[in-house]
Formats: sequence, structure tokens, C-alpha cells
Amino acid sequence: MPRVLVVDDEESIQKLVAFNFQRSGFEVDTSANGYEALQRVREHEGQFDLIILDLMLPGMDGMEVCKRLRADRVNIPIILLTARDDEVDLVLGLELGADDYVTKPFSPRELIARARAVLRRAETNDEGVSGGEAAGLTAKQLRTNHIVMDLSRHEVTVRGKLIDLTPKEFDLLRYLMENREHALTRDQLLDRVWGYSSATDTRIVDVHVSHLREKIEPDPKNPILIRTVRGIGYKFAESPVDRP
Repeated sequence: MPRVLVVDDEESIQKLVAFNFQRSGFEVDTSANGYEALQRVREHEGQFDLIILDLMLPGMDGMEVCKRLRADRVNIPIILLTARDDEVDLVLGLELGADDYVTKPFSPRELIARARAVLRRAETNDEGVSGGEAAGLTAKQLRTNHIVMDLSRHEVTVRGKLIDLTPKEFDLLRYLMENREHALTRDQLLDRVWGYSSATDTRIVDVHVSHLREKIEPDPKNPILIRTVRGIGYKFAESPVDRP
């Protein structure tokens, strides 16, 4: 039975989320502030499979909790809850390593679906690579364009330099590289990287692509690796990173 930690200072939200997760077969713990949540995860990291984390918390907000957990290399999936439909907040939260977000007011059914999708993806990553037909794919590595993805170590190097990717950036880059030169729609990426089977907000794809470009492109404003396919989505190109 998966165990989730719900962190929200509003008692009504805590109860609503906890009730729906319990009814859906989850074991639930709750916390009302960031300090307590951070301490509980640090002391009992292996006990939690997922964290539902409100951004607006007293004392230590959700952004800081997320930042500290990822700095501690705690890779438990995190879904952010935010009452502010603000692009800056969402971008920062995803940059700090959150896996997904849900904007208040939200549907409990949607939150459960998002949680299951995040957990499915995390489980798939833990199982490792089962094979593939893309050129450059081995049991443990993907290689192209001076980029090496070590799947067993969960590391990426560009021109021999180790770069720091969030778990979801790693998943996205892996899927793009496995399907290089194929134009992929945002809905396809949501389905295969985030595990969503129904249409949802595709901004999360664009945000992650933007951050990924900042980390792997020679010139992020003029990308030559992760290219935009107008009217469709994105593709990973085989072109070398060297410019003439």
C-alpha cells in the first residue's frame, strides 16, 4: 500500500485530501507546516512514496521544503498544491524538482489520478531499461550529440561535464533521446513522461523543455538539440552540437 505525506496548513484541505487518498487505497500521514514535514521525511524517508506539498505554508513554505529535500538527494515524487495560478511560481517549483502541480480549487479525482501517474513513472524508472530500438541505446546508456545518459547511475554528461537534472528533466531527456528525430506532441510527452492518459495543461511540458535547453544546449535561445516542431511539439535532433 503506497504511503503519502500530505502537507497543508488548511485543516479542511488536509481532511479532504487524506479522505480521498485513503478511500483510493493509500496510507496517509499529514503535516501542517514545512519544518515538521521536512523533519519527518528526513527521519523516515523510506516510509513515504509520495508527498503532496502546499506552496503557501507558514514558516517554511513549500518551495523551501522542496529545495531542501532535493538538496538532500531525497527523490520522493512531489506534487505541489498552489492557489496561485502564477507562471513564476509553477516554473520555480518545477525547477526545484517537483514532479507535478495541481492548482486550487482542484478535483480530488484529478489529484489521485496525477498521484498514480507520478508513482507509475517512478516505478518504471526504478525497474530500469528493458530494451529499446533507438540507435545508441544500450542496457545502461544512451549516447548522442556529446550527451551520455547513464541510466543505472541516473547521471547525464554533456561534453564530459556532469550536469544536474531534476528527476523529471531526466525522464524527459531520456524519452526524447529514445525517440530522436521523431516529432512528439505535447500530449504524447504528457502521456509517456508524466503518465497522463487524458488531456491536461501542457504548460508543464514547455517549462521542462525550457529548463532542459538551459542545461544541455550550447545556445538555449537558439536550440539545435531539442527543436520546436511548429504546430506539433518537440523533437530531439541528431545534429552535432558543434556549430560551423
